[in-house]
Amino acid sequence: MSVQQPPRLVIFDCDGVLVDSEPISIAVLLDMIGRAGGSVSEEEAYRHFLGRSMATVREVLRDEFALELTDPQLGEMRTELMRRFRSQLRPVEGIAETLARLSVASCVASSGSLDRIRLSLGITGLLEMLEPRLYSAGMVRRGKPAPDLFLHAARAMNVAAGDCLVIEDSPAGIDAAHSAGMRVFAFTGASHAGHAALVAELAKRRPDRTFDDMRQLPEMLAGLR
Repeated sequence: MSVQQPPRLVIFDCDGVLVDSEPISIAVLLDMIGRAGGSVSEEEAYRHFLGRSMATVREVLRDEFALELTDPQLGEMRTELMRRFRSQLRPVEGIAETLARLSVASCVASSGSLDRIRLSLGITGLLEMLEPRLYSAGMVRRGKPAPDLFLHAARAMNVAAGDCLVIEDSPAGIDAAHSAGMRVFAFTGASHAGHAALVAELAKRRPDRTFDDMRQLPEMLAGLR
């Protein structure tokens, strides 16, 4: 896809792009790490875990922080996360309006499980606008920052990788989009995006564009025409 051409498919990450979930997820993760006897700062958590699947988070905790979370601890953490989602989760401001205005196909490709994606979108009133075009890291061998999930979504939607545009909020997601040969816009409008270190990490990845108001996206796509 050249700079002048619009995409045929917009691939949305879920957490931090469609739903404002990252502060909730990080808080629950840090609470479990603390109760498991580990110590990870909020800044480290955003740097190491944002946009990663739970399997990858578990590997990083083991390899980088010498902390092994047990299966029961992971189950307890998922239960608490879903409880907080049901009471606290909100959609990203302007996303429903944006989805309704898109003139090209769209789908979701998220590091979360399919059940979590459906729950998040259902709580926030977005599920009917996107189902069944939901793709999870559980559907591929490698999660982000590998390109597998985005390439899987493109194949499922019958669109060439070069005709896709990814909307991401995490360094891992931007790396995955670049590796897949897709253009990528970095979204910095969710409530976790104020972390200076995170903004710097996103900038290092050189996304094609950075924006902080989801309602800008239809006009940005129209500008590619």
